[in-house]
Amino acid sequence: MDKADRVRAMFAAIADSYDLNNRLHSLGRDQAWRRRAVSLCDVTPGDRVLDVACGTGDLAQAFARAGSASVCGVDFTEPMLEIARTKAARRQRASGEPTPTFRHGDATALPFEDGRFDIASIAFGIRNVSDPLRAFKEMRRVLGAHGRVLVLEFSQPKNTILRFFAHLYRDHLMPMTATCLARDRSGAYRYLPRSVATFADREALASLMQAAGFSSITVHPMTFGICVAYLGRVEGP
Repeated sequence: MDKADRVRAMFAAIADSYDLNNRLHSLGRDQAWRRRAVSLCDVTPGDRVLDVACGTGDLAQAFARAGSASVCGVDFTEPMLEIARTKAARRQRASGEPTPTFRHGDATALPFEDGRFDIASIAFGIRNVSDPLRAFKEMRRVLGAHGRVLVLEFSQPKNTILRFFAHLYRDHLMPMTATCLARDRSGAYRYLPRSVATFADREALASLMQAAGFSSITVHPMTFGICVAYLGRVEGP
């Protein structure tokens, strides 16, 4: 609970500059990662999507553009949700494209009935959850038969040289520039690099997904392995 409260406070403090920092410090790749991740889900026109820890709504918007029937984003940081709602309202949509809805909620206690969704996703958020396994079990609970779960998360490049430069950028350069840009005093951009460095590696994260009841898990590295998409499935009813 203490971690949840601290994470909520930090994300509330950086909400206004969150999108700008994402674009700048991913060198413009963060939206491409989201599009690629969504494409792995093979979205169909009838799919109901739940985006957990949705932040400012970028992944939810990507699912809406991909042709899903509906998209709901959930986050426990209200300032992030306010930005997500504003962005959704301002976006011009193609005919038939759903407008995502956003509501306050906790990843470890999702406010939905069993089997309501066809796809559940979480992007750059599972490492910030106080109990990742419980969050995965909740996503499994709200998915119907043959549902899919998508996880997008940072990772460590396998190449030694790339890993060295990624650490230098993530642990030293990014915290300084992001903190200055956000004028942040909460320590968010000191916490975020540490959360990447100390979180589960690819094999451990896939094992957590399996422990929650997902199967046929595939791992898809992007941009030299800096970001990884994980796709799991619900087998049978």
